[in-house]
Amino acid sequence: MTLQWTAVASFLYVEIGILVIFCLPFISAQRWHSIFKWSIWNHLSQFRNKGFLTMIIILIVLFLDALREVRKYSSADQTKDAKLHPNMFDHMHMKLFRAQRNLYISGFSLFLWLVMRRVVTLINQLAVATSTSAALQTQTEGANQAAKKYMEDNELLKQALTDAKGGGKIDNSEEIKRLKKEVQRQTEELKSSKDALNISKSNLDTMKKQTEGLTKEYDRLLQEHQELQNQLDSKDKKDI
Repeated sequence: MTLQWTAVASFLYVEIGILVIFCLPFISAQRWHSIFKWSIWNHLSQFRNKGFLTMIIILIVLFLDALREVRKYSSADQTKDAKLHPNMFDHMHMKLFRAQRNLYISGFSLFLWLVMRRVVTLINQLAVATSTSAALQTQTEGANQAAKKYMEDNELLKQALTDAKGGGKIDNSEEIKRLKKEVQRQTEELKSSKDALNISKSNLDTMKKQTEGLTKEYDRLLQEHQELQNQLDSKDKKDI
């Protein structure tokens, strides 16, 4: 095996090893994402795309060269000539075997190079999606706990007010005051949320109106362009 095909075979083995490491189940996508965010990769970012494309071009050239060798040594004329001389026949088969081996090595190297790039992209996307999902789940749990707490406070306040209307004695007046303040605070938060929602709706309506205006303007310009084009075509026909 020549030096160039030894290098391609070594590159293929390295690709297989890296992909096997990527497939290890005990290394999470977040861990790989943190590794991919090391500062050394930021320094190499300007050469990363160029190196990727350069390697693709080299592997494609080697693949086409190996394909040419396979077609050369498997042609019918070469086989007929080789059958006349046994030693030449064995030599031709050895050349054909090497060409096929080089074809498989370069082809799989090119394929795994593309697969490895795609796997790295998918790992980064999975890590980001997992982090976002965890953050949303935490926010949802916090909102559920707050909602449960508010419901419990409201139930206590309703019970206390019911007892007060029924003429019962209320010993825990401080608790009632606290609950009233809590209800007032929740009412203010609800009002502020409602105001924010109204502002968002008004902004959305404004954006819709702007979009409709831009659409009408685009249609008008398109119609004018079509009219000018028709006039230009008619003028060209008259000149002819």
